Amino acid sequence: MHSCQQLLENLSAGAFDSRLAQLYALDGRPESTDRARERACHVVQSFLDQFQPAGEVPAALFSGPGRTELGGNHTDHQHGRVLCGSVDLDMLACAAPNQSDVIRIQSEGYPALEISLHDLSVREEEKNTSAALVRGVAAKIQELGYTLSGFDAYAVSTVLSGSGLSSSAAYEVLIGNILNHFCCNGALDAIEIAKIGQYAENVYFGKPSGLMDQMGSSVGGAVAIDFADPAAPVVDKIEYDFSGSGYALCIVDTCSSHGDLTDDYADITREMGAVAAHFGKTVLRDVSVTDFRAAIPALRQACGDRAVLRAMHFYDDDRTAALEAAALKNGDFDFFLSLVNQSGLSSSLHLQNTWSVHDPKQQAIPLTLAEAQRLLDTGAVRVHGGGFAGTIQAWVPNEDLEDFKAGMEALLGAGTCHVLHIRPEGGCVVIS
Repeated sequence: MHSCQQLLENLSAGAFDSRLAQLYALDGRPESTDRARERACHVVQSFLDQFQPAGEVPAALFSGPGRTELGGNHTDHQHGRVLCGSVDLDMLACAAPNQSDVIRIQSEGYPALEISLHDLSVREEEKNTSAALVRGVAAKIQELGYTLSGFDAYAVSTVLSGSGLSSSAAYEVLIGNILNHFCCNGALDAIEIAKIGQYAENVYFGKPSGLMDQMGSSVGGAVAIDFADPAAPVVDKIEYDFSGSGYALCIVDTCSSHGDLTDDYADITREMGAVAAHFGKTVLRDVSVTDFRAAIPALRQACGDRAVLRAMHFYDDDRTAALEAAALKNGDFDFFLSLVNQSGLSSSLHLQNTWSVHDPKQQAIPLTLAEAQRLLDTGAVRVHGGGFAGTIQAWVPNEDLEDFKAGMEALLGAGTCHVLHIRPEGGCVVIS
């Protein structure tokens, strides 16, 4: 264990460079390690300035990474299969026990928050706030039988807002790892921390999310998840060296807003649910594809054509996500890319989540997909995340990366094309 001052001195001297490179220099460039060291030093120094801890208080660095959806677009809420992965953009925090019953967190650029451990009940006025997530994570860990104590933390984030990289899950995983380290002796594993994060988001934050976001952030690397039983999802971490694939992962910000899209997202779940209800089921995973296809004429009358098409997407993309996982296991990246393209085509044609019928003039996603396809001779492109606005995902040959980035930013503006890496480690204690 290090005091804050010792942690800062050792970081500054490069003592932890190899550890930082594992998480933040996946491109192999020394300058990436330099940036990671500077960022870590900034976080520790900011912690010292903000909280002025006693000299011997043990401090540590913690990380909650963003995640990217690799396969399975809108399949998780129907108890289907997905493929996701953690990325090298994260929330990084310096934290230390404060010998009190209060959690104090200063996230850079935001108001500080304080959570008393004496009252961890749901608060309606905290819905949709970071405080709700902290309170929810703490409440669930306490419910599991662990004795909580307060801590101070200073956090910074590189997870892009509105990018589909799931900043809320990254935050939940970050807080879960801090409490796990200080209060649970590391007893909680990555899957448990993910479930705790989902509980906080569902019950305290008020968002009925699935578990993909938290699992992708917490477990790390590429992760295949089968949600046939959402209470006990089957999680399969896939060992694949993306850095050796010859392709770069790009997330492209289309500069379109997610505002006022709640109805569009809700319609997907509602329409898929209507098809399932035709068979007396709640979700499509419980309806065989054979029964579905035989009933399409009746379903058109009962649910409408769009609902039928969206159900088609579920069955296709559920299967595709499983095939993508198998392709990575087999080291067949070319087949993986072809499946990514299939998934993207299904999202566009069947799921229909690339633009909103409520604002047909705004079609930034289809336009960006079209331009990305024009720029690429090989590789893959697809809508990323919930859709209708936000980002696309592209796998770009390394030799074409600069031209692709330039083309995207000529269309959308400087800084809109982000080159990411699949991080092999999820939520973690970076240095203790």
